[in-house]
Amino acid sequence: MNPDEFSILSLYSAMGLYALAFIAFSIDLARRSSAVGDAQGAAQLAAESASSGAAASGSTITLTRISARITNDVVTPYGRSASLRVGVSLTLLAWALHLAATVLRGIAAERVPWANMYEFAMTGTLLIMTVFLIVLTRADLRFLGTFVTGLVLLLLGIAALRYYVEVAPLPPALQSAWLVIHVFVASLGTGFFALGFALSTVQLLQFRRESLVAGTKATLLRFVATLPSSATLENFAYRLNIIGFILWTFTLMAGSVWAEQSWGRYWGWDIKEVWTFIIWVIYAGYIHARATRGWRGSRSAWLAIIGFSAVLFNFGIVNVFFKGLHSYSGL
Repeated sequence: MNPDEFSILSLYSAMGLYALAFIAFSIDLARRSSAVGDAQGAAQLAAESASSGAAASGSTITLTRISARITNDVVTPYGRSASLRVGVSLTLLAWALHLAATVLRGIAAERVPWANMYEFAMTGTLLIMTVFLIVLTRADLRFLGTFVTGLVLLLLGIAALRYYVEVAPLPPALQSAWLVIHVFVASLGTGFFALGFALSTVQLLQFRRESLVAGTKATLLRFVATLPSSATLENFAYRLNIIGFILWTFTLMAGSVWAEQSWGRYWGWDIKEVWTFIIWVIYAGYIHARATRGWRGSRSAWLAIIGFSAVLFNFGIVNVFFKGLHSYSGL
């Protein structure tokens, strides 16, 4: 077997482990939802017993203790969970295989492994997962494991089934040191935007739950009750999106310098250039609105979601279906 064949084998093995990690993270969310339901049911029974007046004191104390024990053991945002530990361990193993697949593809091609859509997807998802694992060392965001592993698994599946191409030499325009810098930084920025998007989505769900009157539609996505407050989620998302914005700003600048070296102009309104700028404008608006206009809550979350949607459109639609100077998908 040559390095590219080993790369494919490693990639499919990583996808299998990502799928198992996704299941483990999903089990944790299901367990949280079940525990919230049990706690709510116990609290409701306690309230009914208290209102009935029959053995109210003893029943209320007993059921309240049951509810509190369920909450302390399972529902707390950073509670000890075997499924979470399994999910993170499987994710680490999958990440190692994912890294091996990417490196082996680079060895097979004798260049950096991000010169076509298949390689973009492989490297980009690796960086999304790398950012996630690094952030876990600073904050307990394991509750995002289902989203992150699911997104990575979906993108890798599409890349493996639809975008795979044989190793080929670089086109002349890509034979530059800027390929290493420009694309890598853009992919790294995408990793931070992906986590910011996930947090903003959960923030909207949490904001919705906090806004509901007690007891109203409480069964909808009950696991959200075990997560940090919407304000905490928003602050996490804001920090990650700022880092992504800084990296994306450098991406835009580096791309202009590379364009001048390759095509003799810094800006030519190519479709890829336009969408890269649109993404920058959306996130600039997000940061500006939150910092100077005081936008909080659902409005800032929606801006972050729109921004990452533009990133996905840029990657999955512009790269594949639009023709221009940046048509290097390899398809």
